[in-house]
Amino acid sequence: MTDWLKDPGFFGTQATMAADLSQLLATLFPALFVVGWFQARRHKGHHHHWLMLTGMVAMLSFFTSYYLFRQLGTLALEGKEGFGGSQVLYDHVFVPLLSVHIALVVIGLVLATYLIVLGFRAQTLVGGRRMLRDDPLVTSAARAGLAFAIVAGAVALLFVARTVVDGFSERKLAVYLGLLLLIAVGFVLAIGVQRIWPVASQRHRILGRCTIVVYVALFLTGSVIYAMLYVLYPGSVG
Repeated sequence: MTDWLKDPGFFGTQATMAADLSQLLATLFPALFVVGWFQARRHKGHHHHWLMLTGMVAMLSFFTSYYLFRQLGTLALEGKEGFGGSQVLYDHVFVPLLSVHIALVVIGLVLATYLIVLGFRAQTLVGGRRMLRDDPLVTSAARAGLAFAIVAGAVALLFVARTVVDGFSERKLAVYLGLLLLIAVGFVLAIGVQRIWPVASQRHRILGRCTIVVYVALFLTGSVIYAMLYVLYPGSVG
């Protein structure tokens, strides 16, 4: 499987099969979420629910595979060997853009996961139609803290597993600590948001619009990164 991912890609660029598959899926998922958003606006609750749920499960599966193979996409590249442009362009354009893209990935995953959970908790069936309840739905700080502890434990176990396989590095530790920090910020924002918009339906719709913006930005930044790596400035990683 890993050997196949290293074969030349199907887009005809300098990218590997893994990078092209990553770019294809990175285009598909935002498109699915945009379609799901339009379905919600047209009050097609059942279609919206199942499309978003299916897209979320598929997206999590993709990112899990992407991480395990460590070649499934441009974010797996470590160091300038994957970028053939100048050092100035690498330091002042590519790295900042890649950093923004990584942050958007984490924010997008946190938002999408929160919206899926909120959607399940807030939905109700009225006359056979799936709808959102128009009453307050607030999670206590204690329950949110417990959920964060579970997520943090899972991240810690993943870090230990990767350390056993690949060895310890300060860069890897920094990445995982940064991930935990972003997740913690996500939980804090979730508690704050529910105080601003306690009504479940209103909160779900507002955060849904924000999530769509994040995923469109993800597609745009990911496409630019792909173009820089494999079209404009291909390096030793092809």
